[in-house]
Amino acid sequence: MNSVKSQLDQINMNIREACEKSGRSVEDIKIIGVTKYVSPSRTKEAIDAGIKHIGENRMEGLLHKQETILRHQAKWHFIGTLQTRKVKEVLPYIDYLHSLDRLSLAKEIEKRLTDHVLDCFVQVNVSGEESKHGISCEDVIPFIQELKEFKHLRIIGLMTMAPFTDDQGLIRHVFRKLKESQLEVQNMKIENAPCTELSMGMSNDYRIAIEEGATFVRIGTALVGKDL
Repeated sequence: MNSVKSQLDQINMNIREACEKSGRSVEDIKIIGVTKYVSPSRTKEAIDAGIKHIGENRMEGLLHKQETILRHQAKWHFIGTLQTRKVKEVLPYIDYLHSLDRLSLAKEIEKRLTDHVLDCFVQVNVSGEESKHGISCEDVIPFIQELKEFKHLRIIGLMTMAPFTDDQGLIRHVFRKLKESQLEVQNMKIENAPCTELSMGMSNDYRIAIEEGATFVRIGTALVGKDL
C-alpha cells in the first residue's frame, strides 16, 4: 500500500481544487479518516500524517483502536448505526456521533450523559434507498424539534450517504438536498441545534460533496486503503 502521507497529499490537492471551483476555503473542510478496514498501526500512521479526526462504524473496531492509540491523539467519530443497548459502552470513547436517527437513541444518550454534551449529526436518508438508515428530509425539522429539551445533545449538523453510482448528477442532487435541509434547521436558531455542519462525501464522491457544501468528508480506502 502507498503511504498514508502520499495519499493524503493527493486528497488535499483534490480538496483544494474542489474549494477553488466552488469558491470555498480549505479551512472549512475536515477530513475524517475512516479506519474500519485497517489496523491500529495503519490508523496511527494516518494520525502521524496529520489526520486529526478518526471514524469507526463498529464499537469493536473503535475500542480495539483505542487500546493502542491514546484517546487524545485524535477526535473520534462513530459513523455507523448505534444500537441503543450499546450506547453506554460507546459514549466514553467518542467525540462525535454521525448516526442520530431516532428518538429512542436520543433518549438513551441523554440518560447516559451527565458531565458533557455530545456533538451529533442527524442521519438523513435523502435518496430514500431501503438499504440506508436515516430519517427522510421531510422529518428532519420535526425530529430536531423533538430534541429541543435534550441538554446533553448538540445537533451540529446533518449527515447522509449518496447512492453508490457513476451518475454524478444524482449524487449532486442528494448532497444539494441535504444542504437545503441544513440551512432550514440553521435558520430556526434552536439553541442546541446550531446545525452549521454537513457530513457527506466518501472516497468516491468527496469532491462533489465539497462543491455542494460538505464540511466533514469521511474518507477511508482512498486515504488508508485496506490491510485487514
